[in-house]
Amino acid sequence: MNKNYYITTPIYYPSAKPHMGHAYSSIVADFFARFKRINGYKVFFLTGTDEHGLKIQRAAEKNKKKPLEFCDEISQTFKELSKTLNLSNNEFIRTTELRHHESVKKLWNILEKKGEIYLSQYSGWYSVSDEAFYSDEEIENKNGTKVSKSSGSLVEWVEEESYFFKLSNWQEKLLKFYEKNPNFILPKSRKNEVVSFVKSGLKDLSVSRKSFSWGIQVPTNKDHVIYVWLDALTNYISALNYPDTDNNLYKNYWPADLHMIGKDILRFHAVYWPAFLLAADLPTPKRVYGHGWILSGEEKMSKSKGNILDPLEIINDYGLDQLRYYLLKEVSFGNDGNISKEKLISCINSDLANNFGNLCQRVLSFTEKNLSLIVPNPENFNNDDLKILNNFTNNYNELIEFVDNQNINSYMNFIVDQMFNGNKYFNDQEPWKKKNNQKRLNTIIYTSLELIRKISILLYPVIPNASLKALNIFNIKEKMINIETITNNKFLNPGEKINKINILFNKVDSND
Repeated sequence: MNKNYYITTPIYYPSAKPHMGHAYSSIVADFFARFKRINGYKVFFLTGTDEHGLKIQRAAEKNKKKPLEFCDEISQTFKELSKTLNLSNNEFIRTTELRHHESVKKLWNILEKKGEIYLSQYSGWYSVSDEAFYSDEEIENKNGTKVSKSSGSLVEWVEEESYFFKLSNWQEKLLKFYEKNPNFILPKSRKNEVVSFVKSGLKDLSVSRKSFSWGIQVPTNKDHVIYVWLDALTNYISALNYPDTDNNLYKNYWPADLHMIGKDILRFHAVYWPAFLLAADLPTPKRVYGHGWILSGEEKMSKSKGNILDPLEIINDYGLDQLRYYLLKEVSFGNDGNISKEKLISCINSDLANNFGNLCQRVLSFTEKNLSLIVPNPENFNNDDLKILNNFTNNYNELIEFVDNQNINSYMNFIVDQMFNGNKYFNDQEPWKKKNNQKRLNTIIYTSLELIRKISILLYPVIPNASLKALNIFNIKEKMINIETITNNKFLNPGEKINKINILFNKVDSND
């Protein structure tokens, strides 16, 4: 069985500072990367920045800076965000890097040599903000201006010489590809959108621009720069040092297991990208997942609307793990979601402080007072003990399946249920009334400690910092975490000393 796993975020467009949408994509991808690692996989997790195109050139000019100087500064904020979000990415790719330029030029040369690219004249609607071309059917008049129906971004009429990719030739081949690979696009609602779009008819795609210079030059025509999406999408293989297909990175990790993206860039990843790769005789990624937007109120966040939610502010006010937990639990994955201060506080107080944090503290306090923080020897697990412990064993394969199918909400629901069950078990067993029955008291405490260990392991991909603090109770370090151990009901060694920990989560006053 191949135990390598390659996951990517979108590469972010650094025309402005990061917002909550960027944080959400990254946190979700990090969840999958961390889970696969504790499931025994060698994971390659990529994120980065897409730094070419007219939008960047104009933003640099507005800031009176050269494009690369501007990109250096903004890209650095995305690198810092990766650290702030505690991402476990192996690599950060920038499309201004030499290795990326080499990859893009190689792919272009292959496509041109195969007759998939030709020179002609382009005229049509173009959105600088989206770096996308739109047909007449995809735009509308709004307050006297032309905008994209899907994104609301302004479009402008463009007429210029351009190279085209023969996308129209790939319509039927793509439909057959989707049919043969039914889980290539998830969730299914997104797949239906893509199939409908492709069935409506594909037109050849403009893949170069002549009216601006900030980009990778077409190898055979220096007057043109390569259109941003043929450039940008190639990052997923340039980070693996393509075109050197014999290197270990490329051999071990391509094709990617999962491209995690926002739904607004689905077409580029689910139509253009597989078409480019198929045309170049390169393997296609295994899955593209288009998640929903994190809304500000009821609207998509955008710089022009001035409704950007800054993840750094929320982290500063409430904490990183608290934000990660909220986004992974409260957002219906695949659909749009928003951040509500009330729901966030409720999540922190109810789930993290009252359920998980409280379980850890009360079990530890009792163990310290009655057993000097020594793991007791369990004797004769009864039905109550086995029922709650075996929840993890009985659902182990299902938890793996949840993650493999990007079913985050079912995974989170299981954890929430176990946190609640853990507290209920401790209450119902009343160990404080068993001081005259040392054997039963020992078994209750052992079971409770095992519950904390198992729950903490499942929480590791969600809230890694707090999880590691909880696992420190048992001297379990990050490299020692293995998801399979949740099926072991006697993992802890009787007689071993455990550690006290500080309060994991403080309650938040709703008036703060």
